[in-house]
Amino acid sequence: MPAFKSRIESSLASRKAQGLTRSMNVVFAGNQSILEHDGKRYINFSSNDYLGLANDQVLTHAWQQGLSVYGSGSGASPMVTGFSAAHSNLEAALTEWLGYERAILFGSGFSANQALLFTLLEKSDLLLQDRLNHASLMEAGTLSPAKMKRFKHNDVEHLTSLFDGESNHLVVTEGVFSMDGDCAPLNAITDVTQANKAWLVVDDAHGIGVLGKSGGGSCELANVKPEILVVTFGKAFGMSGAAVLCDQATGDFLMQFARHHVYSTAMPPAQAYALTHAVTMVQEQTWRREKLAELSAYYQECLQNVDGFTQTTTPIKPFVIGESQKVVQVAKSCRRNGIWLTAIRPPTVPKGTSRLRITLTANHTKEQVKTLSLALKQALGAQ
Repeated sequence: MPAFKSRIESSLASRKAQGLTRSMNVVFAGNQSILEHDGKRYINFSSNDYLGLANDQVLTHAWQQGLSVYGSGSGASPMVTGFSAAHSNLEAALTEWLGYERAILFGSGFSANQALLFTLLEKSDLLLQDRLNHASLMEAGTLSPAKMKRFKHNDVEHLTSLFDGESNHLVVTEGVFSMDGDCAPLNAITDVTQANKAWLVVDDAHGIGVLGKSGGGSCELANVKPEILVVTFGKAFGMSGAAVLCDQATGDFLMQFARHHVYSTAMPPAQAYALTHAVTMVQEQTWRREKLAELSAYYQECLQNVDGFTQTTTPIKPFVIGESQKVVQVAKSCRRNGIWLTAIRPPTVPKGTSRLRITLTANHTKEQVKTLSLALKQALGAQ
């Protein structure tokens, strides 16, 4: 048997034996609070569409307008003919809102993170990452020429102990952690990085749009400004893509040397056009964040006395159950009662911490949250 085939079959068999096989489901309206699968309707608590923009008709109309003006695709990389007025306007809207000189656009948060670390780091550098950072950051750090060390999750004292006094240091953390829903202590991390003359990178994929008075994210809420801020458009913006925000020189550097940027086809200009509208909607429609706060408080009221409940200040509500098989069983039980939840298991989370990743959106109602709580209690035998 060829080596590749043997390796593939062995890996798949091993994952299946551990009960960790992943699967995809064909769903309709997965970007809404009610989705359909196999002819049945479910209340969807697995979407990252925190502000409920993914199916907002105003935003849909903006994308349609962009299509009528710019067509379907960009046609080339940004360095050739793929950079349009729509892209330039999106960059300008982001920099004005978030207070940076440059915004470099990417097709996804994964590519933005990898491009940033691959381009910025050299062998003499020391990369310090929160141990729960996203896979895109961890993989990029491992494959980069720099030496990488991981500090204990949100542990500023441990982070401080890792500075060596000699290297160029780059500290990387998420603003909101996607599997735990908790926030990084950005004020303390900023103080430590500045004291050690280091640069700070904040990946705010799950904070932008949701936190802060204007929706400016974790950094606006903490009133800090890292050297580099990564924002993605696939969560609160209801679309896809990402941007790296930075000063002028760093932006020029990434534009020249970041291979993910130079050698990738630019995002469709119609998408950039619609995203510029989304930037305005995120800032001005404060009711969406107010609705999330209301739902979050009600969720806590319904479930705070149930084992597994985790309190967070974000729309991400991890419900930690422990063992992989049990979390799958609970998710299936909830699904039989019309609740769509996703079971998160190793290697995405540490062994023994398998969980339901429950997410709230501005499109949910209190009645739907109540239905979720009843289904979850029933599945856990808490009633």
